[in-house]
Amino acid sequence: MRELLKTHFGYDAFRPLQEEIIDTVLKKQDVLVLMPTGGGKSLCFQLPALKFPGITLVVSPLIALMKDQVDALTANGISAACLNSTLDGDVSDDVEARALSGELKLLYVAPERLAQPAFQVFLSHLNVSLIAIDEAHCISEWGHDFRPDYRNMKELRRVFPGVPVIALTATATPRVKEDILKELRMEDASVFLSSFNRPNLRYAVRPKRNAVGQLVGLLESYKEKPVIVYCFSRKNTEEVAEQLCRAGFQALPYHAGLNRDVRAQTQDKFIRDEVPVIVATIAFGMGIDKPDVRLVVHMDLPKTIESYYQETGRAGRDGLPSECVLFYTYGDKRKQDYFINMMENGPEKALAIQKLAQVISYCETRTCRRKFLLEYFGERGESATCDSCDVCVPPPKQAIDAVVAPSKSPEGLPFEADLFQILRRERKTLADAQNVPPFVIFGDRTLQEMAYYLPQTLGALAQVFGVGSRKLAQYGETFLGHIQTYTRSHRLAERIHPRRART
Repeated sequence: MRELLKTHFGYDAFRPLQEEIIDTVLKKQDVLVLMPTGGGKSLCFQLPALKFPGITLVVSPLIALMKDQVDALTANGISAACLNSTLDGDVSDDVEARALSGELKLLYVAPERLAQPAFQVFLSHLNVSLIAIDEAHCISEWGHDFRPDYRNMKELRRVFPGVPVIALTATATPRVKEDILKELRMEDASVFLSSFNRPNLRYAVRPKRNAVGQLVGLLESYKEKPVIVYCFSRKNTEEVAEQLCRAGFQALPYHAGLNRDVRAQTQDKFIRDEVPVIVATIAFGMGIDKPDVRLVVHMDLPKTIESYYQETGRAGRDGLPSECVLFYTYGDKRKQDYFINMMENGPEKALAIQKLAQVISYCETRTCRRKFLLEYFGERGESATCDSCDVCVPPPKQAIDAVVAPSKSPEGLPFEADLFQILRRERKTLADAQNVPPFVIFGDRTLQEMAYYLPQTLGALAQVFGVGSRKLAQYGETFLGHIQTYTRSHRLAERIHPRRART
């Protein structure tokens, strides 16, 4: 498995729990994976798919997420495709033919298709080896993002009674976890619970005064870096985006009231690094597979801790330092109260009141915010402080640290910042030519390692994190040329990568 990991994904080692999960899946056992965003959930079914003889069926709730994952898999030399409502008839027919012929290793589908009799007939003709259900919390009425279409998963168990299922989620309380197991008939499943801690994220709650003015000041430190700003209403998103543009930032609004084509274009511009700031309602984000979001801002109170955790989880999926800021005033509670009071009295209303009270507690806590979040999800932290939230480290010190710190990789390696920008520009050029998001070529962490180790040969470049054999053959000479030119002009020497030193 490690050879496949390096060949297709460019990684030399598994992240925590990945290898155990994959081994269990390969034994054809049902598995439930609870792992934070950026923890490597997708690899837990993508890698086994390469070993199984048949196709892996992946149920994913959002079209954009399907497309991005299929693009990334294809770039890694893995045959994958998706079926969704955006495809015309000829393209859908071609995808179905490829699936039936055994050409595809992974097929992504939307949950609503599972209830269609014609689609069930199509599925029954496939040689399905594994069923992967992403965003599995959507199946639970106790979850923050319940989707009735997810109840159609039972049809998969009926059509494929002997096929193992892997269900995955990044946000599940103990109650939601039990609901997932019950609804998917996975009572005998192996459950893997990873830490919900995101150590690269810094959390802060700031008193809301002049929110847009505060936001502008915050964005000054994130120029040209991807940022998501969440607002309570559609009107707010448009107003804030307009004010940011007047302040000199490139920003676009995103909400469910916009034309479908406009939403798709906005999301595409953000994914492709053409617009750095998106101002959105919660309609934006769940389908975003963008690993390099550096800042997530909440201009208003989120409805629940689960939704806050998931929305802040858009930041730093590549493991690089990122920030999550919530602007808070107790007056914002009245907006949420208004909608809660419109509900009929009953369990749903009582649950909404309880969850909003938990959000208020998070905003007003005087203890570590990270510890608060972890304990909410049933995880007991050993330390009372985290050294990376505004309670544990007051803002003035955080600001000083941010100013004096040199450019560093996740391992703390001081890379060549100018070379990193050169490599980023080349990545954007290649991505535009291939009509894919830049991260499909290489992630920021990979470019930062290149800009630190300064490899001078293809063999040395192959040791860099995220450089698999497919991408080495496709892009190696191009990136190597930039590195060699830079090192010659700056009279720099190559640094030997630890993995290369061990061989």
